Amino acid sequence: MKFFIDTANLNEIKEAHELGVLDGVTTNPSLMAKEGIKGKDNVFKHYKAICNIVDGDVSAEVIATDFTGIIKEGEELVTIDDKIVVKVPMIKDGVRAIKYFSDRGIRTNCTLVFSAGQALLAAKAGATYVSPFIGRLDDISQDGLELIEQIRLIYDNYSYETQILAASVRHTMHLLKCAEIGADVMTGPLSVMTALLNHPLTDSGLAKFLADHKKVNG
Repeated sequence: MKFFIDTANLNEIKEAHELGVLDGVTTNPSLMAKEGIKGKDNVFKHYKAICNIVDGDVSAEVIATDFTGIIKEGEELVTIDDKIVVKVPMIKDGVRAIKYFSDRGIRTNCTLVFSAGQALLAAKAGATYVSPFIGRLDDISQDGLELIEQIRLIYDNYSYETQILAASVRHTMHLLKCAEIGADVMTGPLSVMTALLNHPLTDSGLAKFLADHKKVNG
């Protein structure tokens, strides 16, 4: 399972990278705004800074919602770095754009996916990644993990190469359940990754080892 971090914060990206488990980054306009990144030139520079840190894919989201606009923005984004994956919304013109990009060897991440039908459309259009938002489904009392199971089954039935990128991952149980189901990628905050380190028996065991060592060695 690949671990992507969902942020535009360079310090968080560096910390995840230094941990040795980071496979990529996902971003969106809201995350860019949170870091105070404004203006096209600054946004592009920030994407390049992210690409300079990580070794894997970096999803960069288009703002346009019409076919021509999505194509224009996507073709500009991929000039930033070879690691850029164009993040396209699950709308009619978005699916058309994914097919256009796929035919030209441009990798895509279909975002804002909330149903198995949407995921099927994205795969048929040739999306590199599909991003079902499991946390947001949970927020409205729908089972986000059940959606991951449905998509996994459909993709396996027909050998689709589109990777399931579990998005809106809120906590470690989300992550572990997605791993059990067989999601190809998870994207979430740094806190979800580092929370995997924690277990009270690890803490107490280490404390005992250190205490015993001190008794023997002074």
